[in-house]
Amino acid sequence: MSATEPLVPAHLLIAIDHVGIAVPDLDEAISFYSSLFGLESVHEETNDEQGVREAMLAVGDSGSFIQLLAPLSPDTTIGKFLAKNGQGIQQLAYRVSDLDVVSATLRERGARLLYDEARTGTGGSRVNFVHPKDAGGVLVELVEPATDGGH
Repeated sequence: MSATEPLVPAHLLIAIDHVGIAVPDLDEAISFYSSLFGLESVHEETNDEQGVREAMLAVGDSGSFIQLLAPLSPDTTIGKFLAKNGQGIQQLAYRVSDLDVVSATLRERGARLLYDEARTGTGGSRVNFVHPKDAGGVLVELVEPATDGGH
């Protein structure tokens, strides 16, 4: 390992990156979180690969976010989630320093990841997901931030 490569802690996770909340209307949800909690959107984008329009709302200066996810169509993952469960928490995302090392370690420990290779997430981050059946019933997202800090 070179001096420029991030070290992976023994516990694998650095921080809670964000909590993903499925919402039917992104603009209404942003307005709701702003008026009730005073949270402001710090990043918005459309991710065609994931089929969502999303916003990241900073939680103070903690480095953690609320991610609001609105489906681009009913047949996307978030669209199906909303149809089945209604609005609510869809996933819990942990920040990691090296997604490839953490993914390999989790696979060695018997966890199934949804993708064979990392995909592009919010703000150019690299992401993968641990199957809920292997993560205590929770869809866990693993996020390696973009080198410029992402979000």
